Amino acid sequence: MKVLWAPWRMEYILSDQKGGECIFQTGDDRSGDVERLILYVGPLTMVMMNRYPYINGHLLVAPIRHVPGLENLTEEETLDLLVTVRKSIGVLKKEMSPEGFNVGLNLGRVAGAGVEEHMHFHIVPRWSGDTNCMTVFGDVRVIPEHITETYRKLLPHFQEFK
Repeated sequence: MKVLWAPWRMEYILSDQKGGECIFQTGDDRSGDVERLILYVGPLTMVMMNRYPYINGHLLVAPIRHVPGLENLTEEETLDLLVTVRKSIGVLKKEMSPEGFNVGLNLGRVAGAGVEEHMHFHIVPRWSGDTNCMTVFGDVRVIPEHITETYRKLLPHFQEFK
Protein backbone atom coordinates (compact mmCIF):
# COMPACT_ATOMS: atom_id res chain seq x y z
CA MET A 1 0.00 0.00 0.00
CA LYS A 2 1.24 3.48 -0.86
CA VAL A 3 0.87 6.34 1.61
CA LEU A 4 0.02 9.87 0.56
CA TRP A 5 0.82 12.44 3.22
CA ALA A 6 -1.44 15.49 3.58
CA PRO A 7 -0.38 17.03 6.91
CA TRP A 8 -2.23 20.30 6.24
CA ARG A 9 -5.50 18.38 6.77
CA MET A 10 -4.76 17.91 10.50
CA GLU A 11 -5.41 21.60 11.18
CA TYR A 12 -8.93 21.14 9.82
CA ILE A 13 -9.55 17.73 11.42
CA LEU A 14 -8.45 18.89 14.88
CA SER A 15 -9.97 22.37 14.74
CA ASP A 16 -12.76 23.27 17.11
CA GLN A 17 -15.31 24.12 14.46
CA LYS A 18 -18.13 24.68 16.93
CA GLY A 19 -16.40 27.20 19.20
CA GLY A 20 -15.00 30.65 18.71
CA GLU A 21 -15.92 33.48 16.42
CA CYS A 22 -17.69 32.96 13.11
CA ILE A 23 -15.19 32.95 10.22
CA PHE A 24 -17.39 35.45 8.35
CA GLN A 25 -17.44 38.08 11.11
CA THR A 26 -15.23 40.84 9.72
CA GLY A 27 -15.27 43.58 12.35
CA ASP A 28 -13.63 46.96 11.71
CA ASP A 29 -9.97 45.89 12.03
CA ARG A 30 -8.63 44.97 8.56
CA SER A 31 -5.11 44.06 9.81
CA GLY A 32 -5.85 40.31 9.88
CA ASP A 33 -7.42 40.08 6.42
CA VAL A 34 -4.40 38.51 4.69
CA GLU A 35 -4.04 35.83 7.38
CA ARG A 36 -7.79 35.14 7.21
CA LEU A 37 -7.67 35.12 3.37
CA ILE A 38 -10.26 37.91 3.16
CA LEU A 39 -10.20 39.47 -0.30
CA TYR A 40 -13.00 42.03 0.01
CA VAL A 41 -15.21 43.58 2.66
CA GLY A 42 -17.99 45.88 1.49
CA PRO A 43 -20.84 47.49 3.39
CA LEU A 44 -23.12 44.44 2.97
CA THR A 45 -21.01 41.58 1.57
CA MET A 46 -17.57 40.01 1.96
CA VAL A 47 -15.39 37.59 -0.05
CA MET A 48 -12.78 35.24 1.33
CA MET A 49 -10.86 32.24 0.05
CA ASN A 50 -11.83 28.83 1.37
CA ARG A 51 -8.97 27.71 3.65
CA TYR A 52 -9.80 24.07 2.80
CA PRO A 53 -10.58 24.40 -0.93
CA TYR A 54 -11.84 21.83 -3.38
CA ILE A 55 -9.52 23.42 -5.95
CA ASN A 56 -7.50 26.62 -6.47
CA GLY A 57 -9.60 29.76 -6.38
CA HIS A 58 -12.45 28.32 -4.26
CA LEU A 59 -14.15 31.44 -2.87
CA LEU A 60 -16.76 32.06 -0.20
CA VAL A 61 -19.12 35.04 -0.57
CA ALA A 62 -21.20 35.95 2.49
CA PRO A 63 -23.39 38.74 3.79
CA ILE A 64 -21.74 40.86 6.48
CA ARG A 65 -24.78 40.36 8.68
CA HIS A 66 -24.81 37.05 10.56
CA VAL A 67 -27.86 35.24 9.11
CA PRO A 68 -28.54 31.53 8.46
CA GLY A 69 -30.56 31.68 5.24
CA LEU A 70 -31.78 33.59 2.22
CA GLU A 71 -35.11 34.36 3.88
CA ASN A 72 -33.24 36.40 6.53
CA LEU A 73 -31.69 38.81 4.01
CA THR A 74 -33.07 42.21 3.10
CA GLU A 75 -33.70 42.95 -0.59
CA GLU A 76 -30.60 45.18 -0.62
CA GLU A 77 -28.43 42.43 0.93
CA THR A 78 -29.80 39.87 -1.53
CA LEU A 79 -28.95 42.04 -4.53
CA ASP A 80 -25.50 42.97 -3.19
CA LEU A 81 -24.71 39.32 -2.45
CA LEU A 82 -25.56 38.18 -5.97
CA VAL A 83 -23.72 41.13 -7.58
CA THR A 84 -20.64 40.24 -5.50
CA VAL A 85 -20.91 36.60 -6.62
CA ARG A 86 -21.06 37.80 -10.25
CA LYS A 87 -18.05 40.12 -9.79
CA SER A 88 -16.10 37.34 -8.05
CA ILE A 89 -16.71 35.01 -10.98
CA GLY A 90 -15.44 37.79 -13.25
CA VAL A 91 -12.22 38.06 -11.23
CA LEU A 92 -11.65 34.31 -11.39
CA LYS A 93 -12.29 34.28 -15.15
CA LYS A 94 -9.79 37.10 -15.67
CA GLU A 95 -7.04 35.74 -13.41
CA MET A 96 -7.41 31.95 -13.60
CA SER A 97 -9.24 31.25 -16.91
CA PRO A 98 -11.46 28.41 -15.67
CA GLU A 99 -13.64 26.56 -18.15
CA GLY A 100 -16.67 26.57 -15.84
CA PHE A 101 -17.87 27.05 -12.26
CA ASN A 102 -19.83 25.34 -9.52
CA VAL A 103 -21.69 28.04 -7.59
CA GLY A 104 -24.02 27.21 -4.74
CA LEU A 105 -25.31 27.37 -1.20
CA ASN A 106 -25.38 24.64 1.43
CA LEU A 107 -28.25 25.67 3.71
CA GLY A 108 -28.44 23.55 6.86
CA ARG A 109 -26.15 20.89 8.30
CA VAL A 110 -27.83 18.03 6.39
CA ALA A 111 -27.19 19.93 3.14
CA GLY A 112 -23.48 20.08 3.91
CA ALA A 113 -23.23 23.54 5.50
CA GLY A 114 -19.99 23.72 7.46
CA VAL A 115 -20.99 27.09 8.95
CA GLU A 116 -24.77 26.73 8.97
CA GLU A 117 -25.46 29.81 11.12
CA HIS A 118 -23.93 32.20 8.54
CA MET A 119 -25.09 31.53 4.98
CA HIS A 120 -22.55 31.86 2.19
CA PHE A 121 -22.06 31.04 -1.46
CA HIS A 122 -19.30 28.74 -2.67
CA ILE A 123 -17.70 29.63 -6.00
CA VAL A 124 -15.56 26.77 -7.30
CA PRO A 125 -13.71 27.30 -10.60
CA ARG A 126 -13.47 24.19 -12.79
CA TRP A 127 -11.18 22.97 -15.57
CA SER A 128 -11.37 19.87 -17.76
CA GLY A 129 -9.56 17.04 -16.03
CA ASP A 130 -9.37 18.80 -12.64
CA THR A 131 -11.05 15.98 -10.75
CA ASN A 132 -9.64 12.61 -9.94
CA CYS A 133 -10.16 9.76 -7.52
CA MET A 134 -7.93 11.20 -4.75
CA THR A 135 -10.82 12.74 -2.81
CA VAL A 136 -12.97 9.63 -3.09
CA PHE A 137 -10.32 7.03 -2.27
CA GLY A 138 -7.84 8.92 -0.14
CA ASP A 139 -9.85 11.75 1.45
CA VAL A 140 -7.17 14.01 -0.04
CA ARG A 141 -7.44 16.95 -2.43
CA VAL A 142 -4.67 17.71 -4.88
CA ILE A 143 -4.27 21.48 -5.15
CA PRO A 144 -1.58 22.52 -7.66
CA GLU A 145 -0.90 26.05 -6.32
CA HIS A 146 -0.27 27.20 -2.75
CA ILE A 147 -3.25 29.08 -1.31
CA THR A 148 -1.21 32.18 -0.46
CA GLU A 149 -0.02 32.44 -4.07
CA THR A 150 -3.62 32.29 -5.31
CA TYR A 151 -4.56 34.95 -2.72
CA ARG A 152 -1.73 37.20 -3.94
CA LYS A 153 -2.98 36.90 -7.53
CA LEU A 154 -6.65 37.59 -6.71
CA LEU A 155 -6.32 40.39 -4.12
CA PRO A 156 -5.58 43.27 -6.55
CA HIS A 157 -8.75 42.49 -8.49
CA PHE A 158 -10.90 42.56 -5.35
CA GLN A 159 -9.33 45.85 -4.26
CA GLU A 160 -10.87 47.32 -7.42
CA PHE A 161 -14.36 46.55 -5.99
CA LYS A 162 -13.97 49.48 -3.61
